[in-house]
Amino acid sequence: MGNTFGKIFKITTFGESHGLGLGVTIEGCPAGLAIDEGFIQSEMQRRKPGQSKITTQRKEEDEIKILSGVFEGKSTGTPIGMVIMNTDQKSKDYSHISDKFRPSHADFTYFEKYGIRDYRGGGRSSARETAARVAGGAVAKMLLQHFGITVHAYVSQVGELKLDKPYQEMGLSQAEDNIVRCPDPAMAEQMISYIDEVRKSRDTVGGVITCVAKGVPAGLGEPVFDRLHAELGKAMLSINAVKGFEYGSGFKGVTMRGSQHNDAFYQDGDKVRTKTNYSGGIQGGISNGEDIYFNVAFKPVATIMQDQDSVNEAGEAVTVSGKGRHDPCVVPRAVPIVEAMAALVLADYLLIGRTNKLLI
Repeated sequence: MGNTFGKIFKITTFGESHGLGLGVTIEGCPAGLAIDEGFIQSEMQRRKPGQSKITTQRKEEDEIKILSGVFEGKSTGTPIGMVIMNTDQKSKDYSHISDKFRPSHADFTYFEKYGIRDYRGGGRSSARETAARVAGGAVAKMLLQHFGITVHAYVSQVGELKLDKPYQEMGLSQAEDNIVRCPDPAMAEQMISYIDEVRKSRDTVGGVITCVAKGVPAGLGEPVFDRLHAELGKAMLSINAVKGFEYGSGFKGVTMRGSQHNDAFYQDGDKVRTKTNYSGGIQGGISNGEDIYFNVAFKPVATIMQDQDSVNEAGEAVTVSGKGRHDPCVVPRAVPIVEAMAALVLADYLLIGRTNKLLI
């Protein structure tokens, strides 16, 4: 349970941080979709460890191998299976916490739930699990591109360093021009310096990722419990280290009056548009055709290179020493993960939406 996501366009992931590898099975992908293996690999490169001085130094190429569901470069309509083999796991780095609970990790909760835990890097609770999501999300992106829908995410905040510019005033593709994935060059330099400073102090820091989906048609989403923003929220909150999700005006909206916050409609050619977009492209849980945008808050990485008080499985007081290779700030590598999960939600609702109307 808990390893499958989606209703029609559905992924099931498997694997652990220090196991032989990870994988994903995609069900519901329509037949005939052009599958660009090079694009999938490029998405994996954006998430992989060891890509810069401000990320973990674990070296994994995260090379994707497609096992099924693709023939002559196109999806066949059958399950698409992909695997990523682990090649640089160092399990001995975790032997010192074999019976200890690391503060703010899933060690204690997994032990309470299952009565056993894989202490090597956290096993299934490790963020390495998200590699399989990115692979699945890459295929979802290809489906969205077929319908003219794009998803772009970027780092908008690290610690107290925050971008004040709205996404409309920035070239979102410029986020890939620097290692922190912030589209503002000046702010990016500040963020990189700050993360490096935090790393040298043997600590970690959190941040915010902003995601924008363009070209989403009006009408995607379901009423009541399966609202589009509810599913996006679930998708984002399922990512390791995520502590918050807000879309549209979010929490800032509480400071406004209804007369300021309401998005007035107007006719633009053959389309109904809104003059403002405080709704974040979603009204009543259904897309209205405007840009969908949201923020995702990530906590500081729990593993710090400092001694911390804790207890072991016997309930005895112990000291946990930080070891191994870890990110001082997770948000630069989490950008493609956020995009992947957003793409999976939109691809699923796109296919669900095609079942909602009787076409005559």
